[in-house]
Amino acid sequence: MSLATDLFNYWVVVFLMMTGFYIVIARGNLIKKVIGLTIFQTSVFLLYISIGKVRGGTAPILVEGEPAYSNPLPSVLILTAIVVGIATTSVALALIVRIGEAYGTIEEDEIRAAEPEP
Repeated sequence: MSLATDLFNYWVVVFLMMTGFYIVIARGNLIKKVIGLTIFQTSVFLLYISIGKVRGGTAPILVEGEPAYSNPLPSVLILTAIVVGIATTSVALALIVRIGEAYGTIEEDEIRAAEPEP
């Protein structure tokens, strides 16, 4: 196979990571920023799962004649990270709702303009 198809997962990771990073940097809407962070987080999940996969590897169950095993630890850690990510996203969205109630907007520039200078 060609190098591009062998590294397809990593190209997807880079694309998702840069997309999420761009959304966080370029957008002023707080909900869009949270969506960008979630996309970025998803790319990190995919990276760790891709690293843990061994081509031709099987589940780590001792069977005679199987020389390569895939490491299950990245997948297990990602399950925990997904739960933490969902909790963090829900807390961020709840905070955005409160910010929207307090300031009447969820646009970052308008919130900064409404803040009194120290």
